[in-house]
Amino acid sequence: MENQQPSEEQKEQETEVATQPERITVSEAKVEQFKEQLKDEQNFQLAVGIGALAAIVSAVIWAAITIATEYQIGYMAVAVGFVVGYAVRYAGKGINQEFGVLGAILALVGCLLGNLFSQVGFAANYYEVGIFEVFSVLSFGAIIDIMKESFTPMDLLFYGIAVYEGYKFAFRQLTEEEINEAMQQ
Repeated sequence: MENQQPSEEQKEQETEVATQPERITVSEAKVEQFKEQLKDEQNFQLAVGIGALAAIVSAVIWAAITIATEYQIGYMAVAVGFVVGYAVRYAGKGINQEFGVLGAILALVGCLLGNLFSQVGFAANYYEVGIFEVFSVLSFGAIIDIMKESFTPMDLLFYGIAVYEGYKFAFRQLTEEEINEAMQQ
């Protein structure tokens, strides 16, 4: 009996088979039960509150940095999107699409507020008055005019990224451990 060595093609086939992950059979009932458990943990109202707070705080920080440097940094919008999206995810523990939409909307609101607060800060410095004094004389029409005047086409890019991040980061990220634990129950 001759000792045959496997050909290169056989070695490749064996390697491919050996490296494929083991398939786990899971009943649809368990998957549905796990989804329902996750949905029960969601809290949309808390996500709205914490997400709105994150949008306002990040807008204030954006404005403070912009006023201090006297330069508007577009990347601040990206940071707002990340912070807001993460806050929505952390507070809401959402897996439904409504959490992503909430994160996107609040990220956009945070960006708009960041720009508005910056312009108000610049006006306060220029006129040598307090920020709240400037806010007290602003009308809705004046706010729209300020936003139009300070808008640049590059804002669309950074706002778009912020909205995307707000959406993307607003969903709960499941760990492999959580999934394995749920499937073993």
